[in-house]
Amino acid sequence: MERRFRTRLDELVNDAAVRPCLLKGMMPRLESFLQPFVDPLRSPEQQTNARQYVQGLLSELDSKDAESIAYLFDRERQGMQKFLGQAEWNHRPIMTTLVQQVAKELGEQDGVLVFDPSAFAKKGTESVGVQRQWCGRLGKVENCQVGIYLGYVSSREHALVDCRLFLPREWAKGKKRRAKAGVPKEVRFQTRHELMLEMLDEHGSVLPHSWITGDDELGRSSWFRQELRQRGERYLLAVPSNTKVRDLRAPELSVTPGQRPRKAPFQRVASWCAALPEEAWKEIDVRAGEKGPLVVQAVWTLVQARLEGKVSDVPESLVVFREKQGDGTWKHDYMLSNAWVTTPLAEFARVFKAEHRVEECLQRAKSEAGLADYQVRTWEGWHHHQTLALLATWFLTREARRGKNTDPRADGAAGAKDDWPVAEWDVELRLPGAYSPQDESPFAAQRGSAALSLASPQTPAPAAV
Repeated sequence: MERRFRTRLDELVNDAAVRPCLLKGMMPRLESFLQPFVDPLRSPEQQTNARQYVQGLLSELDSKDAESIAYLFDRERQGMQKFLGQAEWNHRPIMTTLVQQVAKELGEQDGVLVFDPSAFAKKGTESVGVQRQWCGRLGKVENCQVGIYLGYVSSREHALVDCRLFLPREWAKGKKRRAKAGVPKEVRFQTRHELMLEMLDEHGSVLPHSWITGDDELGRSSWFRQELRQRGERYLLAVPSNTKVRDLRAPELSVTPGQRPRKAPFQRVASWCAALPEEAWKEIDVRAGEKGPLVVQAVWTLVQARLEGKVSDVPESLVVFREKQGDGTWKHDYMLSNAWVTTPLAEFARVFKAEHRVEECLQRAKSEAGLADYQVRTWEGWHHHQTLALLATWFLTREARRGKNTDPRADGAAGAKDDWPVAEWDVELRLPGAYSPQDESPFAAQRGSAALSLASPQTPAPAAV
């Protein structure tokens, strides 16, 4: 096993160790935790169903669907199934309360918002949103549903805070399928990027943050990056290895006397990296806790990007991270950013690490809170299950944070709000004497900075990008 995976595995195993005293009072804490979330539900019966469903998601059931959870509480399955898939209750106020709690308990000004699509393999064609599309879980095109998730990451912890179901265009146009799956009339086709921006517009002002990040599905969209710039957001987004860029820091090509010098040509980012000398890479220690350090290497330049046939009209930072694999090869991650050129490589590395934290959130939600265990076909059923699964995951996160606090209380453990972590986002740039165009820059000053148009004949100045 590679060292980086062994290090992270050891940390997860250590975190999984639970002292018996920490379990004392858990059920009353769960009851108190759920109260503000179930209050908006219209009837005591719905409130009871919600409580029992979350308890079932937190149980040791092999399959955490409505039927299994109903049997866990010695109930007929129809009542729980109806509550989940047919009953009229609005999940949006619950999500709003979740966002507010996460902002209050984890919020920091340099927090990171992370968007992450996740697929759920499904058989048949009648479950809402199911069709043959890319399924990252299986690594191929398959019948699946795709959810778009918003995560929040700070030095205190990381949590999932909202989600949207992607409704493919064929589904959005199919009146019979929509009616059978209970898709509301007001729901129209939206791209995955539009769903992400919808969540950003709804929650961005509540969740303190200075960065937005995500995988190459986000970064390859020139339109999405432009929308983030127009909103004054600072991003670090992955892009594919075949992304073409023009290095704006490369020397202009010499030509015949009397002709104007030519700019460097566009080339794939993978080719640009392959041509770099070894001394161009700088090592960064990324410590993900007490086990470390995890060393990655990074390089930076200023580029003009061309993605999906569109050439960006503003300069962007190209940041590349690489990690050595067990077989001696390098794994590269290519990122584009609109951050100031004075942004330190160590800060880029911090944000890069945040994306992986939300992947961990999704894994926890699926493995411990039944996020993928649902058996519902309707629009409301999908959103109801996802909402309650995110609540269960947030409760687990709070309990995990609580367990890290050694301050004893009457029940032998500390309260959730009293254990705000002491762990730092420990990212350190090595080779302090080496040349780097990055210097420290305040977070607030960097958000909302104006982009420099490439139409200008002037050389890009650090303070203007």
